Amino acid sequence: MKVLLMAAGRGSRISRYIEGKPKCTVDIGGYSLIEYTIQQLLQYHVDEIGMVLGYHGSEICRLLKGYGIRYYYNYFYDVTNSIASAWFARDFIDDDIVLMNADVYLEQNLIKEVFEEKKSPVLFSDSSRKEQADYKFYYEDGQLIKFGKELKGQDVSGEYVGVARMDCGFIPAFQERLQELVAGGKHHMWWEDVLYSYVGEREVYVNDINGMFWDEVDYIDEYERILKHRGYEIDFNVSVKRTIPVI
Repeated sequence: MKVLLMAAGRGSRISRYIEGKPKCTVDIGGYSLIEYTIQQLLQYHVDEIGMVLGYHGSEICRLLKGYGIRYYYNYFYDVTNSIASAWFARDFIDDDIVLMNADVYLEQNLIKEVFEEKKSPVLFSDSSRKEQADYKFYYEDGQLIKFGKELKGQDVSGEYVGVARMDCGFIPAFQERLQELVAGGKHHMWWEDVLYSYVGEREVYVNDINGMFWDEVDYIDEYERILKHRGYEIDFNVSVKRTIPVI
């Protein structure tokens, strides 16, 4: 099993709160989010970890020195989306693999769930989040039917978590569609759009992880939820941002 982490983006929505650093480098209580993720992944004997860098990539490399990460670069991160990042790392995507956005925090049990999942391709969703969901899924019998930010009401089954798993049998289809979309100028798409493009053509599965904790670092309230889950809170009223234990 391989893992490819997408870490090229700037994160403009939360940038001013984290002093312009990459989202995955935020402090979650003594160390960075990306260090936590790498340490958790290594517990599951991952064969290789790859990461696509762009914005302030050197900062991420500094934090992960010694972990043996294979780095790829999307130097066009400011004018492309994550589908371009996947394309630059396409040679890495050649075996059973987990693709994951690097700004996502997953509790340990959820990471275990991802690695034990057998269906492919499969995306992970949280049915406990519907009203406040950002990117929404509608699925029936574990299969994805609709997706998008604009879904409402009964068309929302849950919120997309930011993680997918594919086995080696699906990789050729993923690679072919990835190449088609990038060659067609679809540089604004996400890497997940490669999977979404198969909805209606073949089974694209969804694993509902309701009850397990996860969050991403897009907005400050999401970052605060991660810190609270770990027993920390953040004080933004001081000139230097820092985490402090909750008493």
